[in-house]
Amino acid sequence: MKTLQTALSKDKISALFKEARFGIEKESQRVTLDGTLAATDHPNTLGSRNFHPSIQTDFSETQMELITPVANSPREVLEHLAAIHEVALRSMNKDEMLWPLSMPPILPEKDEEIIIAKLERFEDVLYRRYLARSYGKRKQMVSGIHYNFEFSPEMIERLYAEQTDIIDFETFKTEVYLKVSRNYLRYRWFITYLLGASPLSEEGYFTGCDDEVPDEPVRSIRNSRFGYTNHDDVFVSYRSIQAYVEEIEALVDQGVMSEDKEFYSPVRLRGGKKVSDLKECGVQYIEVRNIDNDPFAPYGITEKNIELIQLFLMYMLWLDNQDADKDQLLHDGDRLNNQVALERPLSQTAMKAEGLELLQGMKEMAEAVKLSDHLKELIAEVATSFAEPAKTLAGQLMTRVETGQSQHDIALEKGREYYEKAWAKPYQLAGFRDMELSTQILMFDSMQMGVDVEVIDRHDQFLKLTYGKQVEYVKNGNMTSRDTYIVPLLMANKTATKKVLGRAGFQVPGGKEFAAMEEALANYGYFAERGIVIKPKSTNYGIGITIFKDGASIEDYQAGLQIAFKEDTEVLVEEFLPGTEYRFFVINGHVKAILLRIPANVTGDGKRTIAQLVAEKNQDPLRGTHHRSPLEIIQLGDLEKLMLKEQGYTVEDILPEGSIVYLRENSNVSTGGDSIDITDDFDESYKQIAIEAVEALGAKISGIDLIIPDKTIPAIRDSRAYGIIEANFNPAMHMHAYPFAGKGRRLTQDVLHLLFPELPH
Repeated sequence: MKTLQTALSKDKISALFKEARFGIEKESQRVTLDGTLAATDHPNTLGSRNFHPSIQTDFSETQMELITPVANSPREVLEHLAAIHEVALRSMNKDEMLWPLSMPPILPEKDEEIIIAKLERFEDVLYRRYLARSYGKRKQMVSGIHYNFEFSPEMIERLYAEQTDIIDFETFKTEVYLKVSRNYLRYRWFITYLLGASPLSEEGYFTGCDDEVPDEPVRSIRNSRFGYTNHDDVFVSYRSIQAYVEEIEALVDQGVMSEDKEFYSPVRLRGGKKVSDLKECGVQYIEVRNIDNDPFAPYGITEKNIELIQLFLMYMLWLDNQDADKDQLLHDGDRLNNQVALERPLSQTAMKAEGLELLQGMKEMAEAVKLSDHLKELIAEVATSFAEPAKTLAGQLMTRVETGQSQHDIALEKGREYYEKAWAKPYQLAGFRDMELSTQILMFDSMQMGVDVEVIDRHDQFLKLTYGKQVEYVKNGNMTSRDTYIVPLLMANKTATKKVLGRAGFQVPGGKEFAAMEEALANYGYFAERGIVIKPKSTNYGIGITIFKDGASIEDYQAGLQIAFKEDTEVLVEEFLPGTEYRFFVINGHVKAILLRIPANVTGDGKRTIAQLVAEKNQDPLRGTHHRSPLEIIQLGDLEKLMLKEQGYTVEDILPEGSIVYLRENSNVSTGGDSIDITDDFDESYKQIAIEAVEALGAKISGIDLIIPDKTIPAIRDSRAYGIIEANFNPAMHMHAYPFAGKGRRLTQDVLHLLFPELPH
């Protein structure tokens, strides 16, 4: 293949050259919080590891493999890895964490204490037993990162159109990946130098080893001949796809390897289910396998280093070495990589000159294809690591070791740090913390239960869920195909909801609807001297609602109308129903949760103002904004000040000790209220009313709000024992999962079982 630099520099190709698709597989050992290899089985909360798309077991029962879906950017793939990492951590025993190093922790003295993965398929267990005999169990315990990479298919198509040497497109694409693979194998020492992070072994790794051992510390035991590599008699050529496939097949036929997946090259060619498929379908992407876990990165790799490897792979395509002996490139690469891997971590590498030459070439490529300043700066930053070896990952580790910390202690410190971070806010999901909280919880449960998750539109909370061959789309956590299009429209319209329920015999508040302020003010006399609720016609989350339990003056009535009209063009003024408000969460004909929501409030201490008390209560880590925390912060806006006025207070008043003041009359958690689960403390008659009301609206999922004066008195549909004030088509689930008090209800799992009935319970 002739040089591609001219074609890659053309604007129509260079823009696409920067695009790629990524996937990451990360291996880690499960350990206790004191760094001892875990003695427990793979978490049963994760279902079948054989078919789980994201979290599986590798060689041993303690070795987890985390697998991201395909992503379109380094940031996106890291977000998925972060999420899966957190799901794995929070699915394990509470006293376990993931070991952050590639080299395993202290291993047991006896081989039989290293437990092979307890997989469902016996042939998978047999394969691991073979590996244990052939390579030893201890080397199998080494972990690392596999980096799956695919150039933009459109870029390869345009490159193909620029040349005439290769007639068939699939052959051309395969040659692109073969060139990148050969060059990567030749120059992979560059990645080992920068990202090698396994300088020391822990006790037990070399137990029973009859061969020589490395003179530690080194840059990367894992990437040296002392790591997990094939036996010396394994060599596979990358000069053509035919040679690659046939030589692997020959090694299997000769009994040198048991299966083609035993080929542990730092670069694997991927396409089809088996190696033999590559002859027909060609190479679709490559798998880079020589990346150590970065102990200083919470998820084993940083976005910057994902970008660095992408840049390096781009340069491996850019690099013009068409006259090189293709097999000699591989032999040279093995020799140089082993040399660099076994160098002292804080010493200058013998390959410094070639490293700087590679960086200069990457810099020239960056200019030619107009890479961003950010990526140019990354190339410059990497150059400093060749002048200062202490900046490499192995160098950073050994710098800390030289201050007196052991590698084991560093791993414990970092592992516990990442563990604590994962558990600090268990209601959020790393990588997606900007999304609505109920959606984050649904994503967590989906990943945990083995459902594939794709974020279709992040801002709009739109997900694609796949389980087996079934695909479901979900918006905002619980808007699904099980509800028809008309259902959310009906529930969004409070007038329509009330009419449908009223005509079905349910108790609903009376009232009037207004489209103009003048009309509403003209009807003040109708509502004077009676308890009223003023609310927008079609909004959710309790926004714009004002409640006057004992009636309102004309001034307060007008203020309440102004607040409601800010949220909608039409407003409802309804009778106030006395009693306590409860949220019934109904899904598929069952009440799955009942919540008592106490309006936003503070309790006085006789010293601080109401504003100061609110500020203190808002420091609770469970409180946040925009539905990213189980509880919302308490606001002090116009509506809250109006409510305080009704009680004779201002925000600057000092509240007497023990006195409680409510800053809202409506009890929505989304407006600062407190949530208390009382599902198990409710008469079944009310649950039946909620179920029937949701059925009357034609819905599968709804949060229906009942006002109940005395919940100890059983209710019937046409009694005055209750009143239905609202039905919500997109009821928040996070407040049920993480209530202020009471039992948490994982309603997101109920949504998943509604969509995928075959999911295990």
